[in-house]
Amino acid sequence: MRTLTAILTCPAENAAAIEAALLEVVAHVEANEPGTLGYHVARGTAEDGSIVFTTYERFADAAAMERHNGSDAVARFFAVAGPLLSAPATVATAREIAVATTAGTPGDANP
Repeated sequence: MRTLTAILTCPAENAAAIEAALLEVVAHVEANEPGTLGYHVARGTAEDGSIVFTTYERFADAAAMERHNGSDAVARFFAVAGPLLSAPATVATAREIAVATTAGTPGDANP
């Protein structure tokens, strides 16, 4: 199992456009990427008021991660979001070593 975590920071005025672009990637993953086992997106606010998006992505193998990262959807995302970010994305890839899950329903995705 391979993982990728991305941290994307932008000024508050650019957050809506970046969020919309991320949700387009989510839709693409759901419809086209069986090798992407999870694609999680979170949004928060930094102390300075900038908006921070974090993705946590789980892939069946390195080939699935490469297909995702090379997809037209990811290229479109960075074409839209790249100029709106405060700094280049921070990206880390890893080999997953453990997973814990809990029973029950996940929390509200849009509190």
